[in-house]
Amino acid sequence: MKYAVVTFGCRVNQADSLMIEDGLRARGGVVSTAEDADVVVVNTCSVTASADQAARQTVRRIARVNPDVRVVVTGCYATRQPADVASLPNVIRVVANDAKDALADMFGSGDGPCGQTLTPGVAGRTALTLRVQTGCDEACSYCIIPSTRGTGRSKPLAAVVEEVRRAVDAGYREIAITGVHLGSFGRDRGDGSSLLTLVQALADWKADVLFRISSLEPMDCTPQLIKVMSESARIAPHFHLPLQHGSDEMLRAMRRPYTSSYYRQLIDRIRTALPDAAVGSDVIVGFPGEDERHFDELTSLLEELPLTHLHVFPYSDRPGTDASRLFPKVDGRLVRERARIVRDIGERKSRRFKASQVGRCLRALTVDDGQSVVTGNYLKLRLSTSVGRNQWVDVRVESADCAALSS
Repeated sequence: MKYAVVTFGCRVNQADSLMIEDGLRARGGVVSTAEDADVVVVNTCSVTASADQAARQTVRRIARVNPDVRVVVTGCYATRQPADVASLPNVIRVVANDAKDALADMFGSGDGPCGQTLTPGVAGRTALTLRVQTGCDEACSYCIIPSTRGTGRSKPLAAVVEEVRRAVDAGYREIAITGVHLGSFGRDRGDGSSLLTLVQALADWKADVLFRISSLEPMDCTPQLIKVMSESARIAPHFHLPLQHGSDEMLRAMRRPYTSSYYRQLIDRIRTALPDAAVGSDVIVGFPGEDERHFDELTSLLEELPLTHLHVFPYSDRPGTDASRLFPKVDGRLVRERARIVRDIGERKSRRFKASQVGRCLRALTVDDGQSVVTGNYLKLRLSTSVGRNQWVDVRVESADCAALSS
């Protein structure tokens, strides 16, 4: 069986797709292109209407160029609108998120437990993205994900440690730990496990591997967690902390459980502990009721914060969310203009951070067949000399996008 996996959306979906691919390979599957595959798994996102549309267009295109293909659709859009997805051409099965872990069972029993077939470079990825938690118990007014992923569910800590061990044995030297609400890891289990106990276990790992902690809600990035991350060479100096807005009034409307002042103090605490860490954020512009005063509060805060990159999301109504029923709506042209302004701020901050790293010698992992590297603090740099993929190297940052091997 020739297969392909097409993935939309977040790091959690990326991790899920790797797990699906692991299962297909364990059942004798051979990776192919979507145009030539016998089976294509489309792992969908539904965070916006455009994400839904992109998934539909992709399924139709695959069926048009590969008329005999069997298409299996999973992910958040498949969970939210299964009838719509089932009506798409060549779709033989719609698999909801809560059944995603067993998707590969459709194609027979595997020859061994998942986690033993993946190696660095599968799906073009040198690093492994490992999901340790799914679902969310928060109630952000704009978010559809709790209805598509369900309540928070964590893997047992011992099971995560075993998955990490297998990944390291398979040759992975960087592992990104991710979840829908990663900061809630362990809370549902009642066994004393938590994100802190997980990170502590990773921080003490004996093998030469780097762990990158994926997106954390600001209220989950505790002083204890920052301390552990700052003191261990095993944990990448890299944070992604969604702000969403700089106006406390907008944060309340979004039902975000922190204030702009709390967020500012959190970033200051990280910068004190890890001055050269990458610190990224997500921002929503054009939320219902956002006026010039709210937007000025957002841009003023962003200009002040020592962030290194921004992901900017122009707000669009997502049916089924409380925010879709809020008014007044912001004119679409104004939303796009505000998004442009915030992206410009993000680009300036990214350039400033990269410039601050020029001349530093950093440890990095080679990716893209050894033609580039990614540092612990998330600089993506081209190498002046190509080396093999998945190797630790010491590099000197020559410019914002280039590095040389350090002697």
